[in-house]
Amino acid sequence: MVALSACSDFRKIQKSDDWEKKYNAAIKYYEEEEYYKSSILFEQILPIIKGSEKAEKANFLYGYTYYYQGQYLLASHYFKTFYDTYNRSEFAEEARFMHGYALYRDSPRYNLEQTSTKQAIVALQSFINRFPQSEFVPKATSALNDLQVKLEKKAYEKCLLYYKLKKYQTGEYLKAALVAFDNFQDDYPDSKYVEEIRFLEIEATYKLAEVSIFSKKKERYSEAIRFYEDFIETYENSEYLKKAEKIYENSLEELRSLNI
Repeated sequence: MVALSACSDFRKIQKSDDWEKKYNAAIKYYEEEEYYKSSILFEQILPIIKGSEKAEKANFLYGYTYYYQGQYLLASHYFKTFYDTYNRSEFAEEARFMHGYALYRDSPRYNLEQTSTKQAIVALQSFINRFPQSEFVPKATSALNDLQVKLEKKAYEKCLLYYKLKKYQTGEYLKAALVAFDNFQDDYPDSKYVEEIRFLEIEATYKLAEVSIFSKKKERYSEAIRFYEDFIETYENSEYLKKAEKIYENSLEELRSLNI
């Protein structure tokens, strides 16, 4: 009966022509964490109160009603709209942060499409640049780190995917893998995966030499040797050292046979 009564009260307010009554009810529902009801009432009155003193707070809380319902893309949109409209508001700084943070919350697992992740990185970095002393900077920085790790993991898995196709023993797959390895090292030079990627680069170059036409073999075996020499300068105690040395020795042997 209590639930039915509460539902009936909401419907009466929803059908009312009194925007102030709806405004006060929307605030009350928000404070009681009934975000769906709050969002419905805010949506009804926002066009009516546009330009008024109460519009600013209503628009700000409207973004949060979607955030707390887990509708992060909508929340991000409304926080951005708020900031663009009320950039001198006392809530402007928080709204700009929440625009990026809502995108961060919308960011999917690393193995899925990462559009929201990239948008969140841009938005959060822009916030930090605009408000370097903000109380939200630590939270924004932590979110940025999480997002960067996610993109790094995505790029790493992409490298492995390309390389797993080496079983087809075709030059095109190996060339694609080498491009992916090179891009990964450029984008994530300090990654924990770089050691493995650099070893796979040696192995892929050697494999590419094996399937290359005769005129390309010498160049590619020589490149495998160069990659090996660069590798051991940095990773002299690597877990991949024995495998790398074997490839190096085989490459030298192949070069000797080509020079005969």
